[in-house]
Amino acid sequence: MAKRSAGILLHRRGPVGPEVLLVHPGGPFFANRDAGAWSIPKGEYDEDEEAQAAALREFAEETGTRLPEGTLADLGEVRQKGGKRVRAWAAEGDLDADAIVSNSFPLEWPPRSGQIRQFPEVDRAGWFSLPEARERILAAQQPLLERLAAQLDG
Repeated sequence: MAKRSAGILLHRRGPVGPEVLLVHPGGPFFANRDAGAWSIPKGEYDEDEEAQAAALREFAEETGTRLPEGTLADLGEVRQKGGKRVRAWAAEGDLDADAIVSNSFPLEWPPRSGQIRQFPEVDRAGWFSLPEARERILAAQQPLLERLAAQLDG
């Protein structure tokens, strides 16, 4: 069975239109990647956890901020390149992207060195206009931006 993730696409009104919060994955594999590497705050969940609850939990774990109270708008699901299914919701809100605090994960680094190091799941976050976000977000998650734009226009 394919892995499943759930996440939140936080958006706000910017000076020239909607802006979305994206996060950059931490760790050595993405250290030198920018375009096409960013994501919505998301994470995996098990069959015994509700997807929306997982999305809220993962948002808090990856940003250090609980999602502001409000209505979540369903953005549906996308399938990433490796087969992982990502279920997402949109929420309107604001936070200081420079002040995020992410949880961390252990990784043997350098490979086969026997040294286990801790890396943040998210090393930075940023607010991007929809055109900027389309360039930075993982290609498989771009439909989430289009669905958000359609909901905001409707």
